[in-house]
Amino acid sequence: MKKVVNVLSVTGLMFFGAIQSTFAQEAATEENRTFHQELKLRFIEGDPQFMGIVLVALILGLAIAIERIIYLNMATTNTKKLVANVDDALSSGGVEAAKEVCRNSKGPVASIFYQGLDRVDEGVEAAEKAVVSYGGVQMGLLEKNVSWLSLFIALAPMLGFMGTVIGMIDAFDRIAVANDISPAVVAGGIKIALLTTVFGLIVAIILQIFYNYIVSKIDSIVNNMEDASIQLIDLLVKYKK
Repeated sequence: MKKVVNVLSVTGLMFFGAIQSTFAQEAATEENRTFHQELKLRFIEGDPQFMGIVLVALILGLAIAIERIIYLNMATTNTKKLVANVDDALSSGGVEAAKEVCRNSKGPVASIFYQGLDRVDEGVEAAEKAVVSYGGVQMGLLEKNVSWLSLFIALAPMLGFMGTVIGMIDAFDRIAVANDISPAVVAGGIKIALLTTVFGLIVAIILQIFYNYIVSKIDSIVNNMEDASIQLIDLLVKYKK
């Protein structure tokens, strides 16, 4: 997690540094601007100091999302193969052989199986309780930091709307000072208001896509955990007979 945050933080700093070069590129015609030039120009027009806060929300949100995706992909295992291997180990070498199979397998399902097998000497009911309890622990690990991602999803558009309010206040301040309501007086404040809103919504949309993928991935792993746990209890009942 720390490595991912560090990489994205450096990327954000590089982006801020690249923004400074945009001032030299503003002389280019609108038709000749590249996408990156246009993006940096709009970022500056929206006030980098305020837009930077929204950018930080994006960087931190992406760091959490990437870390969760990596973790969840590593936690995904072939539960059917694991159940078959545990069944064969129980039949041929007993509980210790089955525990060795779990020790050599990665993922939460293997960890849950190990906890159940470790309590099987106390009875199937004790093993089932261990599976249920440790399943809750593994679910908590799968959902770790996801609440922070949802926070940044909610925070990004709020910051954008705050920029909208600040921009409109600035526009009315200019009207009061100039005692004139001409478009030239209020255009700057309104532009800041609109750009911060757009940027905040874009950040929220990007993070929402990652959030939905992560939640669906967690649901899939949890379903596999529950199904595999039931199969393990059936194997232990058969083994005890």
